[in-house]
Amino acid sequence: MITSIRPFGRLAAAPSAVIMQPTTLCQPLDCRYCYLPFRKDKHLMPLEVAHAVAESTNAWALADPQFEVVWHGGEPLSAGHEHLARLMAPFTAGKHTVQTNAVLVDDAWCEFLLERDVGVGVSIDGPEHMNTNRVTRAGHPAHRVILRGIQRLKAHGIPYSAIAVVTDPDPSRAAEFYEFFVELGCHSLGVNVEEQEGVNTSAHEPDLGQVVEFWAALTSAWEASPVIQLREVSRVLAFAGAVLRHESPAGPTSAPWDPLPTIAYDGSVVLLSPELAGFTDPRFGDFTTGNVLHHSLHRLVAEAEERTPWLSEFWRGVDACESTCSYFGFCGGGHPANRYFEHGGRMDGTRTHYCSTAKIALLKGVTQHAHEHRS
Repeated sequence: MITSIRPFGRLAAAPSAVIMQPTTLCQPLDCRYCYLPFRKDKHLMPLEVAHAVAESTNAWALADPQFEVVWHGGEPLSAGHEHLARLMAPFTAGKHTVQTNAVLVDDAWCEFLLERDVGVGVSIDGPEHMNTNRVTRAGHPAHRVILRGIQRLKAHGIPYSAIAVVTDPDPSRAAEFYEFFVELGCHSLGVNVEEQEGVNTSAHEPDLGQVVEFWAALTSAWEASPVIQLREVSRVLAFAGAVLRHESPAGPTSAPWDPLPTIAYDGSVVLLSPELAGFTDPRFGDFTTGNVLHHSLHRLVAEAEERTPWLSEFWRGVDACESTCSYFGFCGGGHPANRYFEHGGRMDGTRTHYCSTAKIALLKGVTQHAHEHRS
């Protein structure tokens, strides 16, 4: 099943986090670039699913103090206070985090988050003129209602990170983009160049030279005011530091892959790529490794190689990347969802648009900035 280049079993025995989908509904937004297939339907996770997952994750979390239970949607807050509280209750170990569009955040939700010490990530794409793809169901701009929720978090003293999707990586706007998040008050920022995956088939491919310049300009803005953590720059710096120390950079090139199980609302488990949840394929079926209502999550992860039809084809693609791409040491082989959606349903293709913009252009951009500003 696995290629001969590496030994059998490429997945770590335990994940560093589990992603929980308490509901498929994303309320009240309908972002134009969203990849989720059921975001307008309110399927709620039954309590028995959470109890089944917690049986495995509680043990993992006791062994790993950094273990996270990530509530991701849809919009997790769409599940409601009472239901989300019941879903969280079985998890007696591990750090809870929630990724939210912040529109539903009010004083009651802030009290909920504080009482349970829940980490918060907010999805917002920058200043209002860069946030135009985040709209309500009625097609109205969502910027102001997102900011209203963020102000409630700040009023209650709740720290938060931010994730932004950049559709047009214009280097002339990079400084303005970064300063917006500095003024917003988040402690860290993750930047995703819009990807073609899931139901989002319209993502355009920006000029790669422009994307390199964007990352260089963003690095410059961060270096001038490094008051928040910039996730992508941190990854490049960590990689460069390991190379300079003649160490193997941490990641799938030197360690087992993190299984990163996503638990859909119905208990089905998708590994490695949350974006595959909810989709089916003539060859691979529904991409799931199993369901926690039938087998423990621990068992599903342990037997993933045998239970997941698409994994062997994905590993072949990773091996092809390693043998052909000079950026493999930094990238590590990409993500299954990007391969699948960009290569017409194949997992064994190599370079993707995501690789080019989020890995290669990123590394080139940060390196270009470093060369241009050497003392």
